[in-house]
Amino acid sequence: MECISVFDMLKIGIGPSSSHTLGPWRAAERFIKEIKAANIFNNVNKIKVDLYGSLSLTGKGHATDFAVMLGLSGADPEYIPVEDISNVIDQIKITNLLKFGNEIDISFNPETDIVFNRNFLPFHANGLKFTAFTDDQVIESVFYSIGGGFVTKEEDDNNITSDQGTFPYLFNNSNELLEFCNQQNKSISEIMFENEKSLRTEEEIDRELMRIWNTMLECMYIGCHTEGILPGGLNVKRRAYDMHLNLKGALPYETPQEWLQTIRKTKVYFRQILKWVSCFALAVNEVNASLGRVVTAPTNGSSGVIPAVLMYYLVIENHKAGEKEIKQFLTTAGVIGSIFKKGATISAAMGGCQAEIGVSSAMAAAALCELMGGTPAQVTMAAEIAMEHHLGLTCDPIGGLVQIPCIERNTMGAIKAINAAELALDTDPLNAKVPLDKVVNTMWETAKDMNNKYKETSEGGLAVAVNIADC
Repeated sequence: MECISVFDMLKIGIGPSSSHTLGPWRAAERFIKEIKAANIFNNVNKIKVDLYGSLSLTGKGHATDFAVMLGLSGADPEYIPVEDISNVIDQIKITNLLKFGNEIDISFNPETDIVFNRNFLPFHANGLKFTAFTDDQVIESVFYSIGGGFVTKEEDDNNITSDQGTFPYLFNNSNELLEFCNQQNKSISEIMFENEKSLRTEEEIDRELMRIWNTMLECMYIGCHTEGILPGGLNVKRRAYDMHLNLKGALPYETPQEWLQTIRKTKVYFRQILKWVSCFALAVNEVNASLGRVVTAPTNGSSGVIPAVLMYYLVIENHKAGEKEIKQFLTTAGVIGSIFKKGATISAAMGGCQAEIGVSSAMAAAALCELMGGTPAQVTMAAEIAMEHHLGLTCDPIGGLVQIPCIERNTMGAIKAINAAELALDTDPLNAKVPLDKVVNTMWETAKDMNNKYKETSEGGLAVAVNIADC
């Protein structure tokens, strides 16, 4: 069984895409490690990168070319200052030199050394090949970005083992998870916390969960306080700034934490609640679309849903909530995401947007349901309801950019998550007709039946009905 940690499902990285940006970035890092392990790193004088399938078809709009250059340059997506990204890319383009692993200068022309191949490799829709040249050797390595920032090779066993740890409570589906909850009389988050303790100390778990939340909070804050036009050519105007301006009160604040407190003091009616949740989701995905730092949850394209729903709980539902509830929410969300990762996919290139927005909505619904007192069975029911109403959702980004319909779609996923949690809380699980595992299976079957032009290729749907010229 796969041991997928919460920190595998919730990763800090750079936008706009976990599969097309963060994954290729991590693949480049892994390639450097392979070259060093082979003791030929210092002999490399040229690098070539081939992108295949969805990575090629929407790679420009998803900044895949930027990601591989940054990864090969030794930059870390978790910590690189966002303002430094354009400088690194510009320097490579001007000089045709890349500081390989941030150690040695090698020849690299992005125009010729990054090749966009429209054909798909058989193993996965998101394939990329790195080729390193020395005076007397050519070394090739093929990777696959399988969604959510996960990277694998065809010869890997494809199990995520989180630093090779073994969980005390191993489960592959929600039925097995619920059995542990019943046996141990624990909530879903408590079961997962015990699993996480097999990998890290309690202090490390708490610190990393709060680092994830603070990244989410800062992302919402930045998005709500930044106006202008998103990059990429669609000329999409940022909307979170104006929406926030109309919603916020007159109380002063200077930090994201103070901002949260002032929102708690505003009057909220139903329409305002809808607008606040939408504002939070928009803010995150506008930051994501501009190569900002976000939390993959479970992907970058769907990174606004979970922060928006958690923020809703903190500023609307429970003003007394703090670190305990934040950590509980994120842990529960991570568990549900791992079930979809194991049983289906979190890659839009494999399953359409049901695999991204649908999964993120299910994760958020489950987490909110547990915070609001739901039983483990109700929590999984909330996830099922949220996903059930995203089944078949296509991925057809206009211009290959994570902007239309992606940004608005996060607001819809967040609202559906809240509704799903409320429905589950008012339902006896014994009366449920569709278990979560059936929806996971159905989602995967739907993904396999879906035409490839609706799987993050920009070859169907809105992507062909509307083009950049129309915008």
